[in-house]
Amino acid sequence: MQQATSARLFRRLQAVLHVAEGQSITRVAMGAGVDRSTVHRWVERYQQSRRVEDLADVPSPGRPPQAEELDEALLARVLAEDPREHGLLATTWTVPLLTAHLGQVYDCRVSERTLRRRLHEYGWRWKRPRYVYHERAAHVAQKKGRLSAA
Repeated sequence: MQQATSARLFRRLQAVLHVAEGQSITRVAMGAGVDRSTVHRWVERYQQSRRVEDLADVPSPGRPPQAEELDEALLARVLAEDPREHGLLATTWTVPLLTAHLGQVYDCRVSERTLRRRLHEYGWRWKRPRYVYHERAAHVAQKKGRLSAA
């Protein structure tokens, strides 16, 4: 028990010890908050070599990366394009538009969540465009309630 390096390993060792002392698998499983089959697995694993390390968590490879073809160069190229050039009725890219466009044109199937994560990863930020009039209208003073501009 002193060799336990984590609380999870300690709990597993404790369960194996309780089973070795004669407690029922059901009672040990309830005490550990796991299923009976899990306790069976822990006991079998420990009995194979009688080593504490065998009950420790093993690193898992995790989920494989999604949309590996979606790199920084592709995103930069697509974001530099105007969505209107592709027949879209938008002046700026949004994540849903970009997701659909990448899937249709580049055959890059990616979820919106993954796309947002990649955009953030590569340092891209999106801000709502601010509309600014090019020049002031001649009758702006009249609109503001003043009699005349002259």
